Amino acid sequence: MTADPLSARRLDARKCAGHLRLSLRERSWQGSQGNWAGAGTGSSIDFQDHRPYMPGDDPRYIDWAAYARSGQTIMKLYREEVSPRIDLVLDVSRSMFFDPAKAEQSHRVFFFCMESALSIAAALKVFVICGSDLQLIPLEQAMDPMWQPETAAGAETVPGLEQIPFRPHSMRILISDLLFDVPPDPLLSVLSAQKGNGVIFAPYLEKEQNPDWSGNMELLDCETGRSRRQRVDAGLLQRYRMAYARHLQSWQESSRRYQVRMSRIPCGVDLAAALESESLPQGVVETWG
Repeated sequence: MTADPLSARRLDARKCAGHLRLSLRERSWQGSQGNWAGAGTGSSIDFQDHRPYMPGDDPRYIDWAAYARSGQTIMKLYREEVSPRIDLVLDVSRSMFFDPAKAEQSHRVFFFCMESALSIAAALKVFVICGSDLQLIPLEQAMDPMWQPETAAGAETVPGLEQIPFRPHSMRILISDLLFDVPPDPLLSVLSAQKGNGVIFAPYLEKEQNPDWSGNMELLDCETGRSRRQRVDAGLLQRYRMAYARHLQSWQESSRRYQVRMSRIPCGVDLAAALESESLPQGVVETWG
């Protein structure tokens, strides 16, 4: 019996999440009580600092040894432990799913992010978006083995990130091929607002950035379904490749400026190999276990 392709994608993502995870170790977080270093002080065993006692402080954290030495009432401060907030957003415009290899890798990256977040007991919210069409997916639905994100069509293809209720200090993960003709800054500013930790996974096909078009071609716009006849010569092909490279460079430069970590994910290759070669050096994922 052949395994269901969707189940295989989930199993592959879960396998990757067994030794790779979203990069959380070098950040401090805010959220509900959990096991990760927070931005505030709390009651973990990780000692952080001292400060003078103030009325209303919990007497359990008075440093009695310091009081015996100096006669001053001093509080021990410990690192707060929290569950990180993770807001996961999947772009479901048609360009993400028109090619089987790209659809498969987009699903795998999405499920990897889900598995990674759940494995560390993060406070996870899942959204799918196409233009201004936004859906919050209940977590129990997203975890259902039979559920999968579906592609959507619309006149707008630029994801309306500004309408997403991102939580302050959350890790905001956008999975998108970034193939829309707008400046990156407005979208990146949303990912980094309110001290958000922005992350982008950008699935791509080699034939998107380096096509082998030649002669009379029928070009299909996968978003609108419209087609047109086009004569492609070497000059036009070179201009396309240069425009693609400029577009990518613009996203990479702006991502650094907004401190949003970005990783491109090649399609048609093993997910673990793609994450290890592309995402690990960028600090988008980290090893663990």
